[in-house]
Amino acid sequence: MKFGIDRLIADPDLRKPLEGRRVGLVAHPASVTADLTHSLDALIAAGINVTSAFGPQHGLKGDKQDNMVETGDETDPVFGIPVFSLYGEVRRPTGQMMSTADVFLFDLQDLGCRIYTFVTTLLYLLQAAAEHGKEVWVLDRPNPAGRPVEGTLLLPGEESFVGAGPMPMRHGLTMGEMGEWFIREFDLDVEYRVVEMHHWLPEAGPGFGWPATRVWINPSPNAANLNMARCYAGTVMLEGTTLSEGRGTTRPLEVLFGAPDIDAVAVLAEMRRLSTDWLEGCAIRPCWFEPTFHKHEKQLCSALMVHAELEFYNHTAFRPWRLQALAFKAIRRLYPDYPLWRDFPYEYEFDRLAIDVINGGPSLREWVDDDGAEPFDLETTAAADEARWQESIAPLLIY
Repeated sequence: MKFGIDRLIADPDLRKPLEGRRVGLVAHPASVTADLTHSLDALIAAGINVTSAFGPQHGLKGDKQDNMVETGDETDPVFGIPVFSLYGEVRRPTGQMMSTADVFLFDLQDLGCRIYTFVTTLLYLLQAAAEHGKEVWVLDRPNPAGRPVEGTLLLPGEESFVGAGPMPMRHGLTMGEMGEWFIREFDLDVEYRVVEMHHWLPEAGPGFGWPATRVWINPSPNAANLNMARCYAGTVMLEGTTLSEGRGTTRPLEVLFGAPDIDAVAVLAEMRRLSTDWLEGCAIRPCWFEPTFHKHEKQLCSALMVHAELEFYNHTAFRPWRLQALAFKAIRRLYPDYPLWRDFPYEYEFDRLAIDVINGGPSLREWVDDDGAEPFDLETTAAADEARWQESIAPLLIY
């Protein structure tokens, strides 16, 4: 099985269109070849004229821990090329940045989730390339969450850096396929190419999207393993709440919540009472943790850990967005006055609740807060949106 970067490095015919051209690379720490050489080093060693590099959120080095922690521009100390930040003073590439290359190679490992900001970075790069007459190649990588689709569609007017367009939370696409969708959705006139993977089998076990032959490298500081990637389309919603998502522990974004003033065992029992269907495909384990930083710092938190792995994982049954919604609903039923929704600036959105920014609209929050709303109500809305999305992307699937 080969990723796009490995095919490009190995095949002179694939590289030939880059001869005599200046190349920009969008990369992060997980941008590596099969032998763990960083893509920047591998491309230059292969004779490609890389004249600039770009780092997304968390930086080219992946050293920035949290949201809205910006990275500055710098000069690469080995190759002497400019390294521009796409999560600093700007999030859209400027004209000056675009002038540094003729072809831009996008080699970011994604998690298969709309809110993961590398998705929006790809859109912004494509739009800038269309404006400035540049070419974009996506060196394709697996979607570790696989093909399943889940969540309501982002509503018109709810766009943000974590909501590039009307897609669900769990989109089921690779970045190469996502680029095709952006070009169609936004009617972009841009030279675009996907360096496809060879033999990616998104429905094959045990990885169901992530090949067992490849090492996992964190694409961002809190994306520590495949279990997190599978859970993320649900657990990321905790960022819009007062509940801990496990930042400040060794297993962030693998818990349904952590809080010092909530009984996790009682919440799990209420979740089972509300909907056993939404609990399928994984194991849920009550646990305790004490964050060393972030929410509830140095407080003992009661929590629920998700294990979407090994014998506990059922790829078709596991639905993390519904699972997380169910946890919120159970907490609201048991603690009606709990201050669940966190009111703070989220990804540069200052006028909307973070939970609404994350979900691309208020429907999930309203469902949680409506005492009369049942799982069937959310299921009806989400299932219709998911069917629409699957129908719309069917022509774009490469694998």
